[in-house]
Amino acid sequence: MYQNIGFRLNRVPRIWRAILDQRLAPLGLTQTRWITLYHLAHLGDGQPQCDLARAIGVEAPSLVRTLDQLAEQKLIERRPCEQDRRTKRIFLTAKAAPLLKQIDEVVGTARKEILAGLDEDELAKFEELLSRIEKNVQKIQNKEDD
Repeated sequence: MYQNIGFRLNRVPRIWRAILDQRLAPLGLTQTRWITLYHLAHLGDGQPQCDLARAIGVEAPSLVRTLDQLAEQKLIERRPCEQDRRTKRIFLTAKAAPLLKQIDEVVGTARKEILAGLDEDELAKFEELLSRIEKNVQKIQNKEDD
């Protein structure tokens, strides 16, 4: 009965991201770029590059190319960390603000469409269940990493 849950948990975010990719493409954004900007905006300026990579779910070296592209577009700046000169902190530029507003609008509209027909109680319960599943997965992962 529950054999397809894992497949569905994988499939839904892929389709969700594909919808967002399609809607954000006219803004000249690839998936890696809009996801990076979106995470940085929600995590806050001054994130260390490695923390940003962890939040996105990629290896830090994989993020470098995307950050280079965003810097070329003058959407972000890399600044040295005062405590550790080897670490770079990432900051959004003023040029990124209108683009982030558009990203938030597209994401918000898509979220409403995707979650249509679910009431507040259902969404709260769904959020709780996903949180519990995520904690279980993290426990398993932590055991296997040890």
